[in-house]
Amino acid sequence: MKKTILIIFLSLLFFSNVNAEERNNKLDKLFIQLKNTKELSSAQIIENEIWEIWSIHPSDDRRGFRLTELLTQGTRLMNVGELGKAYKTFTQIIAVEPDWAEAWNKRATTLYLMDQYQSSLDDIKITLALEPRHFGALSGQALNYIELNEYEKAIESYKTVQKIYPIMDGAKKMIPQLEELIKDQAI
Repeated sequence: MKKTILIIFLSLLFFSNVNAEERNNKLDKLFIQLKNTKELSSAQIIENEIWEIWSIHPSDDRRGFRLTELLTQGTRLMNVGELGKAYKTFTQIIAVEPDWAEAWNKRATTLYLMDQYQSSLDDIKITLALEPRHFGALSGQALNYIELNEYEKAIESYKTVQKIYPIMDGAKKMIPQLEELIKDQAI
């Protein structure tokens, strides 16, 4: 009996690692495509594929499905302005799965919407430690810096976004606006 349980456990572990590896390989390919695409419409399709992968918990088990459902629920709450409930939902996910970058990113977004900019930046720091290519978190980082009047840091965040996602519309528009704002303040 113990041998059977061990075999089941090891095969689940193996398949979980295979799924994680497939997920990472797919993300790697999508990021290469995102970096090299010259058309905004094509880039947005790739972006949506990346967001879809990020928004699904990496494990293929019941726990992973439940965490994905919670992330979806928290996102809905955030989108309808139930920020306190969204924050609690994302915090619950993080308590169970602290290595899931998207849970941290969603909570960072909620904190930004709650005008808790430094706390949002703290969650973004963890998001980026888990997924350094997270262009959404980097854009959110820039928005927090703008709210804190740290325009140079915002520009740096957007420049980092452009290294990952060169034709991202928001970064392209915001950098010159922020440079102009800095120039106007210097006068």
